[in-house]
Amino acid sequence: MILIAILALPLLAAAVCGLSSSERWSPRVTLLAALANLLLAGEVALRAAGGETIVALPHWIAADGLSALIALLITAVGTSAALFSWGYMAHSTQKPRALRLYYVNFNLFLFAMLAVPLLAEPNLVWIAVELTTLFSVLLVSFADTHDALEAAWKYAVLTLSGAAIALFGFLLLFWAWQTAGGGPYSWATLRAAAGAMPPRLLQAAFLLILVGFGAKVGLVPLHTWLPDAHSQAPTPVCALLSGVETSAVLYVILRLLPLLGPASQGRAWALAFGLLSAGVASFLLLRVRDYKRLFAFSTVEQMGIVLAAAGLGSGAASYAALLQIVAHALGKSFCFYAAGSAALLSGTTEIAGVRGLLRSSPLGGIALLLGGLTIAGAPPLALFLSEFSILKAGLSGGQYLAVALLTLFIAVAFFGILRHILPMVFGKPLPQSVNRKLPRSVVLTLLLAALPLFVLGVYLPEQLSALLRVAAAALTHLAR
Repeated sequence: MILIAILALPLLAAAVCGLSSSERWSPRVTLLAALANLLLAGEVALRAAGGETIVALPHWIAADGLSALIALLITAVGTSAALFSWGYMAHSTQKPRALRLYYVNFNLFLFAMLAVPLLAEPNLVWIAVELTTLFSVLLVSFADTHDALEAAWKYAVLTLSGAAIALFGFLLLFWAWQTAGGGPYSWATLRAAAGAMPPRLLQAAFLLILVGFGAKVGLVPLHTWLPDAHSQAPTPVCALLSGVETSAVLYVILRLLPLLGPASQGRAWALAFGLLSAGVASFLLLRVRDYKRLFAFSTVEQMGIVLAAAGLGSGAASYAALLQIVAHALGKSFCFYAAGSAALLSGTTEIAGVRGLLRSSPLGGIALLLGGLTIAGAPPLALFLSEFSILKAGLSGGQYLAVALLTLFIAVAFFGILRHILPMVFGKPLPQSVNRKLPRSVVLTLLLAALPLFVLGVYLPEQLSALLRVAAAALTHLAR
């Protein structure tokens, strides 16, 4: 029942927000529901770390270590985004009805994202991914400006086109399942029957799903919606889009890799797409003019690194890839909270429009600097540990060319990010004055979200390490 409760809570919160006669209730209800869900997801994660598979409805709703990890990240970032929204959205110029609709769609978006890892039936997972698109498009277009509507339209067209391609992949996957004897259809039964399914059908299904859902993840060359959407969406929505939605959809791709077997080309495709995405995004980082777009391109790079790590094929690489997902979810959400704070203080998201933030607002400047160092992979922060683990796993597996390319792309991204962030923090302040103080909920979010960035860089709790090991085991190849 705990999994059903996790799915039901955001739906209940959405209903309360929609039916409430006062917009003041919406942020409170959303935050309380998110906190409750975080506690429930934490309980599921602890049980999964011990090797237990939690089943609510056999073959329909279940969570193993990999599912529990993704659900935990969604609830963690969802909670911080709900807290940040409370103060940040109060500065919106939209009418109260629009704010209520924001919280309705916010909760529905959380529900759809949680359904992706917690649904055990692959075809339902495809539907859940499409629901994330529906609700997030409404959030991206919240500002109701020409640019916001254009970004939402571009997002919808590209990701729904990708979904159509992925649908053919899921149909081929179901066909392969039927040729192996059929029966109850779930991730677990697919894994058990992988050796009996036609390898060519599996490879074709994987490639279609990789390309189709790659658009949703932001993989090159279908990444173009992502910077536009992030430049227009409210900051808490950006934290959800970059921090956890991309990882939730990438989870589906990772689920398929073990079905292909070591002799297939699936890992090679994953490695190639990952390197391409990381490489292109790292150089695009050098040319951006908007700091929300800067963080968006960083997401493309980071998802490429995760996919490349999964493509390396070893157990150590799978563990490192999942650690990268954790570090990115926590780090990227913090980056957008820092970006939102900078936007509140300066009134612009243009990189050239923010200088000397540390002098005008020490907290805002420190937050932006920490965010930049985090996604750049500076030691001793969490992303440094995960990226170092990926490179180490690649060297151990003899993937020297892949490691060399990843090292180059990480170095370019490091330079590109800090090239933009350092003048914003330490440069000479511009003539305009800072007229706003950061809302208390924004300050609290920054303080709470910063803690795990430091902790995970120097210490990995045993419970989290155990969960990562169990989750990584779900990504290992099956014997054929």
